Amino acid sequence: MNTELPPELYPLDQYNEQLRDAVAPEQWTNPVPADSYNLVVIGGGTAGLVAAAGAAGVGAKVALIERHLLGGDCLNSGCVPSKALIASARCIAAIKQADSLGVTIGSTPTVRFDEVMQRMRRLRAGISPHDSAKRFKELGVDVFLGWGRFIADRKIEIDGPWGNASLRFAKAIIATGSTAAVPKLPGLDTVNYLTNQTLFSLTQLPESMAVIGGGAIGCEMAQTFARFGCRVTLFERGRNVLAREDTIAVTMVQNNMLADGVDIVTEATIDRVAHIDPSQQIEVNFHRQTDPGSISVAALLVATGRTPRTSGLGLDLVGVKFDDRSGIQVDDSLRTSNRRIYASGDVCSRFKFTHAADFMSRMAIQNALFFGRKKTSQLIIPRCTYTSPEIAQVGLTQREAADAGIDVDCYEVPLSRVDRAILDGEENGVVRILCGKGGDEIVGATIVAEGAGDMIGEIVLAMTQRIGLGKIANAIHPYPTRAEAIRKAGDLYQRTRLTPMIAGLLKTWLRYSR
Repeated sequence: MNTELPPELYPLDQYNEQLRDAVAPEQWTNPVPADSYNLVVIGGGTAGLVAAAGAAGVGAKVALIERHLLGGDCLNSGCVPSKALIASARCIAAIKQADSLGVTIGSTPTVRFDEVMQRMRRLRAGISPHDSAKRFKELGVDVFLGWGRFIADRKIEIDGPWGNASLRFAKAIIATGSTAAVPKLPGLDTVNYLTNQTLFSLTQLPESMAVIGGGAIGCEMAQTFARFGCRVTLFERGRNVLAREDTIAVTMVQNNMLADGVDIVTEATIDRVAHIDPSQQIEVNFHRQTDPGSISVAALLVATGRTPRTSGLGLDLVGVKFDDRSGIQVDDSLRTSNRRIYASGDVCSRFKFTHAADFMSRMAIQNALFFGRKKTSQLIIPRCTYTSPEIAQVGLTQREAADAGIDVDCYEVPLSRVDRAILDGEENGVVRILCGKGGDEIVGATIVAEGAGDMIGEIVLAMTQRIGLGKIANAIHPYPTRAEAIRKAGDLYQRTRLTPMIAGLLKTWLRYSR
C-alpha cells in the first residue's frame, strides 16, 4: 500500500478517492512477472499508455510500469484539470460581455471557487477510468506500480509499496514524461510556490497571484485566475509573452489578457522571493532593465517550462545517452543509443504535447516490434494555447520562414471579415496561412480565434495529405461558421491565379461570346 498521498490527490474527497482508485489503487497487487516480455514500457502517461495498449492490441506480451499516477500529467495535473478551470473562466467572461449582446444579467457574477474546483475533480475522476490500472489489465497488459530502473541490458527491476519484481524484455520504451522546470531563484526554496502539480489542489481562490513565465501554461492560468477575480501579475523575461508565436497572435491574446485584468511585466528579471512574516504573503522583487520593483502576493505560480524525467532509471548502466535539458537522445525512429530501447513523448521530444506523445508512441511500437521505418520528422504536429482567444499553430510561422530563408506567400483573413465571428461578437482573431512562394502547398498556419484548436485540424489534414490551399477553396464550408475564414484564405490564393494575361483573355472571350 502507498501511504504517501500525491499532491494531485489533495483534497482527498470522494472524487479524488475515485481518481486514486483508478490510477493508483491502494489495494493493487502487482502481477507475477512473465518469463519475458516483448515490450516493457516505463511510464504511464499518454506516451506509455498508448504504447502499452497498442502493443497489447496486436498480441505482444506487455508490461507497464508507473511510479506515480497512471494518466500522467495530462489527466492529473495538466490538460484535463486546466481545461475544466478554463471552461468556468470563459463562462464568467461571457456573462460580463452579455450586455453588449443586449442581454441584462444583473450584478457581477459570483465565483464559487470551491465549487469550480470540485467540478474539476468530478470531471477528472469521471475521465480517469480510461487510464486506469483496471482497464489496462483487462487489455492484457501486466501493470506494475512502483519504481522501475534498468539493471542489465535486458532486465528491469521494480520496487515500491506494491512489491518488488524483476522483468526481462526484448524491447523497452521509456515514456517517463517531464516535470515542471523550477528556476534557481534566490529564496524560491523558502516559499510555498505552486507548479502545475499543486495548482489544481487549491481549495480557496488566492486574493493575488504572481505567475513566473509567459509561456502557454503561464498565460492560460494567469488569464483564468484573473477572470475568477484574483489579482494576477505575470512576469516574462522576454520582450513578449508566448515568444514562439506570430506577433499578430501575441498582440491579440495579450490585449485580451490585459482587458481581463492581468498585469503583464515583460523583460523582467526576478531578483528574490521571500515570505513576509507573519502574513505568509510572498514578496517578489524584480527589475526591468535598471528599474527595480516589488509586489506582495498570496500565491506564486512557477510556469517556466518542462524538464524531462530521466533520474533514477539506470540509463548509464544500459548505455542510453541523455542530458538533463533535452532528455533522452533518440534518432528519427525514436531508438536510443541502446538498440533494444526506445523512448517516446516529453522525455525525448521538444514537442511536449499529449497529441505528439500519442503519435510518437504509435511509431515507437511499430519500429520496436515490427522493424518499422516510421520517422518522427514526417510528423506534422500542431500546437494550441487555450487562452481567450486561442492560438493554434502548425508548420512554420512567418518569422521562422524568414529565419530559414524560405520564401512564402501569406494569405490572411481577419475574423472581422467573417460573418459568424461578427455575429458572435468575437472579431478579435485572424487566420493566416503560409504557402510556398508561387504555389498553394501549405507550409504553415496560425489561427487566432475562440475555438482555434478545433479549426486547425483542417490545415493539419491538408498538410499531411498534401492538399493545396486551392483545393480547400473548392470545398464548401457551412455558412455562417468561423471555419469560413480558412475557405476565404483559399479564395485569396485563387485570385492570385488571375494574372493580367488571363484576365485579358477572359475579357476577350466574354466580349465575343455576347
